[in-house]
Amino acid sequence: MKKRIFAVLLAALMVLPALAMTSCGKDENTLIMATNAAFPPYEYKDGDNFAGIDVEIAGEIAKKLGKTLEIKDVEFGSIVGGVQTGKFDMGMAGMTVTEDRLESVNFSTSYATGIQVVIVKEDAAYTAIDDFFNLDDEGNWVSVKDGVKIGVQQDTTGDIYASDTVENWGFGEDNVIRYKTGAEAVMALSTGKVTAVIIDNEPAKSFVAANEGLRILEGAYTEEQYAICIAKENTELLDAINKVLEELIADGTVQKIIDKYIPAE
Repeated sequence: MKKRIFAVLLAALMVLPALAMTSCGKDENTLIMATNAAFPPYEYKDGDNFAGIDVEIAGEIAKKLGKTLEIKDVEFGSIVGGVQTGKFDMGMAGMTVTEDRLESVNFSTSYATGIQVVIVKEDAAYTAIDDFFNLDDEGNWVSVKDGVKIGVQQDTTGDIYASDTVENWGFGEDNVIRYKTGAEAVMALSTGKVTAVIIDNEPAKSFVAANEGLRILEGAYTEEQYAICIAKENTELLDAINKVLEELIADGTVQKIIDKYIPAE
């Protein structure tokens, strides 16, 4: 009886590696992209489908790599960690390359330039970013004016920059209120819970168009580069994506996709 039980266990153990190899083989044909589909025009839901600049660029990358693209819609703050642990192959969500993120993941060649802007109510007295601050005689920011609260989407660069100190062109932690999505931050602005919202220029345009009584201040708060994040140990995928991405940039495919969603004004 003991020999029979041992034989059954041994057979089971021999089957497990085979099943694992089959599973891995299947996964190799799929490119899993993590995104936060609440950031138009880079990624958003169109009915039951995903749409946007990042979605289409990812689709072209998957096609050239001979893979099927699978998109996971998750909270923005969980993308880097999910990529780092191998839960996702890559992250694309209007994601900026920052020093902090580079400690956890690698980034591809940049494929787009992002500009952070400030949204305020249409009837607000603010005409420039300087208006939120007390200035010295030379026009330098000294402190944030009383009552100013800035809404941001948590874990985005808008959050990172705004939360920094006044000396580093931020508003300070105490003057920043974080929301899970940009849409929630904009709703907080519309209902008077925050003074302004800092977010990427293109989503800002979409939010202002969809919500009456809002406008974008002139001038950029910051400028940044968008790229794809990939796990540090997955250098093979990074090299493959960079090769394909550079081809798509060179042949005009990336610009064509961007122009589709952001027509020249």
